[in-house]
Parts: sequence; structure tokens; C-alpha cells
Amino acid sequence: MSYADTPCPDFLLTAGHLLTGADASGEMQVIDDGAVLVRDGIVAAVGTFAELRRANPGIEVRGDRDIVAMPGFANSHHHFGLTPLMMGVPFAPLELWLPQFRKMRQVSLRLDTLYSAIEMLESGTTTVQHINSGLSGLVENWERATDEIVSAYGEIGMRCGYCFMIRDQNLLSYEDDSKVLEALPAEVGEWLAPSMQAARTPTSAYMDFFSRQHRYWAERSPDMVRMNLAPANLHWCSDHSLQMIFATARSHGASIHMHLLETERQARYARSRFDCSAVEHLDRLGCLGPELTLGHGNWMSRDDLDRLAGCGCMVCHNASSGLRLGSGIAPVNEMQRRNIPVALGIDQSNICDDRDMTIEMKLVWALHRETGMWNDRLEAARILTMATEHGAQSVGFGKITGRLEPGRQADIVLMSKSDIGRPVLDPRTPITDAVLHRGSKSAIRQVYVGGRLVVDNGRVTSIDRDAVLAEISDMLSAPMTEAERKADRMVAAMMPALEAFHRAQSPDAGYAPYRYNAMNDASRS
Repeated sequence: MSYADTPCPDFLLTAGHLLTGADASGEMQVIDDGAVLVRDGIVAAVGTFAELRRANPGIEVRGDRDIVAMPGFANSHHHFGLTPLMMGVPFAPLELWLPQFRKMRQVSLRLDTLYSAIEMLESGTTTVQHINSGLSGLVENWERATDEIVSAYGEIGMRCGYCFMIRDQNLLSYEDDSKVLEALPAEVGEWLAPSMQAARTPTSAYMDFFSRQHRYWAERSPDMVRMNLAPANLHWCSDHSLQMIFATARSHGASIHMHLLETERQARYARSRFDCSAVEHLDRLGCLGPELTLGHGNWMSRDDLDRLAGCGCMVCHNASSGLRLGSGIAPVNEMQRRNIPVALGIDQSNICDDRDMTIEMKLVWALHRETGMWNDRLEAARILTMATEHGAQSVGFGKITGRLEPGRQADIVLMSKSDIGRPVLDPRTPITDAVLHRGSKSAIRQVYVGGRLVVDNGRVTSIDRDAVLAEISDMLSAPMTEAERKADRMVAAMMPALEAFHRAQSPDAGYAPYRYNAMNDASRS
């Protein structure tokens, strides 16, 4: 049974400060001594506690004046639970990091999903865009994987967008797979061969599967699940595949989340392959539009951003990911100047190797300060909007959550003001600034999703979190299987050859200053 199917009592939630969402100018709207009236899991009214209490004298009252209440956060770019670092994969540049995932040990998809969902909910994230790294094997396996992942979010009570990465070329590098396989030891090529079969799955088969799943989940869980599409990246998808994916998404009213320009090599691939930028190539294909979120965007140029500004698409900023893998820093300030909506994603994990959005928001704020006395900078309200309203929009829930206003789902995070301010918080300090800079996972008292309490006293309530963690620990404490030992050996044999292939096929042009990638030189477009 989904936690979202449990009864949802009506109540009046009172808070010393109620952050409802940003206004048209970007300023966060705050109601002091505020309250939210929740009926059937929906925000029925917002206002001062005094006025809402007078209008609803008999209703249950929750919260108190020590509470700071705000919309639930959205992690707009997430892949799976147990992190690569936990599973023995060291950090490396993206092109040398992803291939090592093949040696990671596995737990059930339910447990893996619940693990990261626990981390997200307990740090205030109520909505996630789960990007399955890829479907393999028979269609029955696709159905089983999708149901197990989406049902796990339902079990814990979290709102999710679900999509699966689609590739039809260049699985191992930026070159044709046959070239890469020739450069690898023969035993590694033989070991990889079965998994390479996914590249030969027609995109039309994925679209048929998506259409069935879209219909199924729209009927089964219309408020908690969104079925979206995820073309993996420009070098992983043929033009024909991309156009089919976008046409399918638009015909279903679904969102699209596409990795793009995460690394400098990806930018060079587009230039060499299409004689234009990756963004311009998508534009030529007719693939830019309001249904699209571009993940990462670290290597977008000013021309790219000008192009995006007119198409209505969004960018998902994965700050921790770009720093930890040395992929780059997205030019978020330039995006803001063009009014390009930016959402936040934690990707595989954030700077602390977990999924704490309160940490990610602080990093984003600090990362984009830039030097100078008079330049525009991201203020606290902008960061909170990225993590709430823009995130909900990216995942496909923009009309029903992301703000605290009548008619929207009651996805609410409650922080303790005394914990935020300990030992003191001067009343002149704007509460929005205090929440961003001093708010933390430890300050979170309760979290509601659709009016249902999913976190109380900082711990999830819908599942036995300790039992989930213990089961994962027990499974991974067991000795490695023969298949797992072989995977470890094969990856160890593969990586030197793959690194040599990259050096030969895609040599570095030389070290470039880190900030801001394609915009280091003001003369470059």
C-alpha cells in the first residue's frame, strides 16, 4: 500500500514564520505568526494564525511559534541510492568514473531507493526526479524495475518523477563502440558484450514502454508520480532517437530531462560532430521547448544561454557533482540574468556524499558569489526558489506543489527557529537568510507530503528506517559472489585501456582556468 493512500486528517499548521514562495520580483513572501489550513492534503488557505483560527475554531492545531514553515524541496536530478564512493568507486573525471560503476555491488532496487529517499525526506526533500541509469534485458525486467523503484517512493510517501536514460550509440566513449571494444583486452570485450545489447534496443520500443507506463501511473497515482523521458546525452543519442523522444513526450504532456554539456569533452564532441554547439544542434532538431530541463550545462556559452532564454526550457544545476568530478561550474548567474529558470539537483550525491538539500543550497549560494563589489548575486530567496518551485516545475509537479498557496498539495518542511538561531538570532536578520545559511537537517522537525506526516522529530515515519539500513548492511557484508569478483577484475583490466583510448582519441587541449569554463575569456561566445 502506498503511504499516499493513508487517511489525511485536516489541521491548521501554525508557524512563527511562513515562507510561501517568491513573488514576481523574486522576493520571498513571509507571513509572520502565519498558518496553513490543510484539508484533504491540500492547502486550503494561508494567512495569519489569528485569522485562520477564528475562521476554523474546531480544527486540530499543529506547530507553534518556534516553527519556520516552507515548501518542500525538490531534488531535480537523482540516479540511485548507495553512492559510488560507498560502493568502492573513487572519484575521477566523468568519462573515467562512469565505466567503473560496472563493478558496483547491487542490492534490491526497493532497498536502494528507500536508502536515498530516507536521506532526502529527512533533509526536507519531498519531490525527486529519479533518472534510472538504464533499462536492460527483457521488457518484463523494465516493468519490474520501474514498479519496484516507483513503489518504493510510494511506500515511504515521497513524490517522484521517474524516467530512464535512453541511449542508442556510443555507450563506452564518444566514439563508436566497436572502436572502443577493439582497444580493450579481449576478455573484457567478451564480458561487456551482453550489456552492450541495450544499444541495439530500438528507441521505438522504449517509447512504447513509456506510453504504457505513463498511462498506468497516471491512473494509479496521479498526484504522486510523473512519468518523464530522459535522452541520456547528445553523444549517446542519434538525431532520429532524439526527435522520436521529444515527439513522444510532447504528445503525452510529459517532461524531459536530458544531460547536456556536463564536461568540456562533451562540448568538443558537439563542435566536432555537428560544427555547432550542443544547444544549437538541439535547436536545429526542434528539441528546445518548455517541457525540457537540461541537466548540468556546465559548458554552456553565452550564445547558448541566449538561445535558451527564448525557448522556455530549464536548467538543473548540479553544483556538488560538477565540483567533485572536476566537470565544471555552470554559469548560473548568467542564466539568472536571462531569466532562465534554474532547478537544483544533487545527482549521485552532494559535497558530503549524501542527499542533504540544505547543504547543496549553501554550496550553490557560495559558489556563485563571484568577485567584485557591485555585481548581481544569487540571494537567499533565489536559492530557495530553485530548490522548491523551480524543482517542482522541472519534475512535472509545477501546478500542484512547490509553493504554499491555496489549491496546491501540502508539501511542507518545518524547521525549528531556535535550532536555526542557537544561541541567538537577531530579529533584524531576514528569516530567509537565516533559513538558507543556518538551517540544516538537524533543525528539521517535521515534513509533510500531501498533508501526511512523513518525518517527525527528524526521522521518517512511514517505514522502519533502521530495518532498511540493517538489511542493506547485511546484504553487502556477505562475501562477493563470483560474478561480482569477475566484475571487479574486468573493470580493473578495462580502465588502463580505456584511459589510453581517451588520451589518443580526445587529448586535452591543456589546462584551463576553472571559473567559468566556456566563459573564462570574455571575448569568447
